[in-house]
Parts: sequence; structure tokens; C-alpha cells
Amino acid sequence: MTTALRPLSTGELLDRTFSLYRSHFGLFVGIFALPYMVVLAFQLVGLVFQSSVPKPSNVLLSVAWTLGAAFLALVVSAVSQAATVVAVSNLLLDRPASVTDSFSRVKGQVLGVLGLSLLTYLAAWLGLFFIIVPGVILWIMWSLAVPVKVLEHKGVFDSMSRSMELTKGHWGRIFVIGLLILALKFGVSSLFQWPVLIAAGFSIKGGVQRFDVGWQVALLVSAFVSTSLVGALATIAFSVVYYDERVRKEAFDLQLMMMTLDAPGLPASPAQAGA
Repeated sequence: MTTALRPLSTGELLDRTFSLYRSHFGLFVGIFALPYMVVLAFQLVGLVFQSSVPKPSNVLLSVAWTLGAAFLALVVSAVSQAATVVAVSNLLLDRPASVTDSFSRVKGQVLGVLGLSLLTYLAAWLGLFFIIVPGVILWIMWSLAVPVKVLEHKGVFDSMSRSMELTKGHWGRIFVIGLLILALKFGVSSLFQWPVLIAAGFSIKGGVQRFDVGWQVALLVSAFVSTSLVGALATIAFSVVYYDERVRKEAFDLQLMMMTLDAPGLPASPAQAGA
């Protein structure tokens, strides 16, 4: 697939994203499902403890466990995103990709990606809270920060700055890609979770009732399934955009071709090729 690296239109970027996802479905689902099993187990254990603890201690335990699950989910998300970037890079550069190899290559990247994710999410959401447009613009400018961090081994702020350089001039198509991926993820999540909510007694007028433990377990499992199925899509898309921007602005395809011609028997590692 290396020879296919060339400037792509918005439609072609989306097609490349979904083509990678379909062709390597098990790889990307595995990268997200395996770490998120830890989050699911943590949430299920929390339900057991909460159901056995009397009020008002139950409320305090619920809040503490929810915060713990949220932090654990951030860590797991950082791990999954970093591994997905490595997998996409290998596939685009026509190299073997596996779940274990993808995770093994990001051992030293997790804290950096976690810090980067926290910083960019916080800044973007603050922008959205005060005025929507600046928040969206910040999100677009930093959308390639994670691929930069993982593939070029830059620091957090350098990754954000590099992402701003790469996205410059192409905000529109990045926004369209992000919006479509977000809509798809929301649709899949709704497809799995709304039937459970309705069956458990949720109504638009009545709101969320206090569900039985069984229904809460069903909701957690449905959220886990939807995340496992489509969680990787955004990272795949922005990893593809990362390489496309490098092809457009830095002639990365020509650089890669020259590297291959100079050392046909010694292919560069994904990190070297992405640097």
C-alpha cells in the first residue's frame, strides 16, 4: 500500500479510513476492546460494592467510583489511541501489524499521550463552553497531535505546535471528517444503548430512573461493545490525515520512495518513517 501514498480528497480520506477498518476489523476492535475490558471490570466491581453498601455511604462510593472509572477510561483511551496510530502507520507503510506489536511499541508513549489528550480536551472544551467556534477551531488544529506524538516522538507542546502546522489550510475537510466520524459513533452507540434504556424504563418525560443492577450491567456492556466496535475510527481517520498532510506539505511519499531505493533490504521502522 506504500505506493498509494498520495494527496487524497476528503472522500478518498474517508474511503481509506473505512477500507482500513473493514480490512483489519479484528485488529482495531482488539486494540480498543482489550484495554477497555479493564474499565468494564472496574465498573462492574463498583456496581457490586454499591449495591451492598447502605445509604448515604452508597452515594459517596458511587461518586468516588465514577471518578475513578473516568480516569481509568482516559488512561485506557490513551493506550488504545497510541496503539491504533502505530497499527495504521504500519498498514499504510505496507508493514505487518498486530495487536501485541502495536501495544509493545507504545510503552513509553502512554503518559505523553495521556497528558496531550487531557490538555487538548480541556482547552477545546473550555473554548466550546465559552464560545463554540474557538473550541471547534482548537480541536481541529490539534486533531493530529496524537499521531505526531506517537510517530515523531515529540513532546506534548511540540506535538500540538506541529499539528497546527500540518492542519493549516485544511481545517474544512478535517472538520467534515471529524463531524462524520462523530455522527457515526453516536449512531452506533445509540443503536446499542437506547434499546436497553427503553427496556429498563427510560422515558423522555420521566428521565432516567434508578435502574436495577441487571439493567445497569446491560448498559455498561452495551457501552463497552459500541466503544470496541467504533472507538478506533477517529484515530484511524486522523492518522490517515496525518500522512496525507505530510504527503501534501513535505512530499513524504517521495521521501519514502527514496529511502526504499537507498536501502531496499533495510526498511525503516514506523517511528523512523513517521518522523
